[in-house]
Parts: sequence; C-alpha cells; structure tokens
Amino acid sequence: MEVTGRIKVVNPTQDVSASFKKREVVITTDEQYPQHIMIEFTQAKVDDLNSYQVGEQVKVSINLRGREWVNPQGETKYFNSIQGWRIERVQAQASAPSPAMPSAETFEPATNFKEEEHDDLPF
Repeated sequence: MEVTGRIKVVNPTQDVSASFKKREVVITTDEQYPQHIMIEFTQAKVDDLNSYQVGEQVKVSINLRGREWVNPQGETKYFNSIQGWRIERVQAQASAPSPAMPSAETFEPATNFKEEEHDDLPF
C-alpha cells in the first residue's frame, strides 16, 4: 500500500531497547478531508528519513500491522500500526503541453453540401 501527501512532522529516533529503534513521520494527505497519518520506520529504515524535511511532498510504501495482547486481567486487546518500508519524493507534475491549435480551415463553414439532402432532424 502507499500513502501520498506532505510531511507534517519528522520525529527524532527513539531507542526503544538496546536492539530496537524506531522513528515516526506524520504525512498529511491531499484530499478533500486531509488525514494526518503517523507512520513508523524501524531499525535500519529510521535513517531513510534523514534527508526529508517538513513540507516535502512524498510517497510512502507501508504495511499495516496488527497484534493481539492479553492483559493480566485476561482481557484481549488489539493494536494496529502503520509501518513504512520506503519513502520517496514526489516530483511536481510538469504541466502537460497543450495540444496544437487546429488550423483556421478547420473552422470554416462547409461548402460541399448538396441542396437535395434534407435535414431530417425533428426540430
């Protein structure tokens, strides 16, 4: 899956444990009702965010992750996360060249019609 939008926040790297680190980025989507999507990058992927700045237009490839957890009281809880695995800049779309304007002859009135042809339109 992919999320496209503008970077709103790039958080610093968090060392969760001696062997696990993560970094979060918030992307604001470009749609009628913009969404602020927090995406986490983990381990070696945290360095992928070093060259990105707030305001840049990006496309992020993501995986949805879900897990189940049973608390000490025996209640089952479910958690979701959005994990990024690639980020790339989206280049501004260059405006497409306009099609060539037809020649003036295209718009001249027709002169090759026959008088005996009847207009069979009802109005």
